[in-house]
Amino acid sequence: MEQYLTLLKSKSARSRRLVCALVAGLWLGVTPAAYAQVPLNPAAPAADTTHKYENPTGAPTVAKKPFLKSKLFKAVAVPAVLIGYGAYTFNGGGFYTNQNAQKDIHRLFPSSNSRIADYLIFVPYLELGAVTLAGVESRNDRVNVLLLIAKSEAIMLSSTFIVKALSHEERPDGSDNLSFPSGHTAQAFLAASIVHTEFRDKSQWYGIGAYAVATSVAGLRMVVNKHWQSDVVAGAGFGILSAHLAYLTHRNRWGRKAIGRDMSFAPTFYGSTPGLSLTWRAH
Repeated sequence: MEQYLTLLKSKSARSRRLVCALVAGLWLGVTPAAYAQVPLNPAAPAADTTHKYENPTGAPTVAKKPFLKSKLFKAVAVPAVLIGYGAYTFNGGGFYTNQNAQKDIHRLFPSSNSRIADYLIFVPYLELGAVTLAGVESRNDRVNVLLLIAKSEAIMLSSTFIVKALSHEERPDGSDNLSFPSGHTAQAFLAASIVHTEFRDKSQWYGIGAYAVATSVAGLRMVVNKHWQSDVVAGAGFGILSAHLAYLTHRNRWGRKAIGRDMSFAPTFYGSTPGLSLTWRAH
């Protein structure tokens, strides 16, 4: 090393070049060996396999919604309150009895034999058909709307008739013992619920109009002494619940393309018997 320092202090350029060459040689001889001891591509740390089977698909986990925010709760909450109030005031019970409500309704409206409620129950369906034919796109295609109506009607008719037979409540006019719940009111609110569900994304006014008609049906059934307040309130609950259950259990289109845009339907009357007409335009 002293020899290298002596040459480096020398003024001779040749000596200096020689020292530089020697230093470079030493550097090249030592550095590769030193670097050879360090791997160029260090291995990645071992993967944690402790929880490897908890989510094998790798899909992001979705937190489960609480029951109060679930579809089932939203479907049954309002109908449950209505049916519950109807059961609470059933057969003269509750803080505001059926008899009190009947006196108040006749204080405002005299007794009548009008049958207008028999026809008003189909007005929400007429609104549904008219709005659809006017070009407003509903939530579901026409075939699926028909299927939903059929399912809703089946749920409503079966449930109301069973409860009527079990409750055995006498009507205000004493005509029979099938007062609770009101089938007319259930029918009207069922149709109004379908209108609201199909067009609420377009405008809330479609549903508001349909529910206003359904409420009028409930009031008229009390005016003509065919039902108590418990009957119409519970009937509204049965109608709404039937529609909600139909939507909740329906599997729309089963993954296929939308069909039925060339189909239309409308309520019809054969004498005094209501019905439903169906038309289809083939391609």
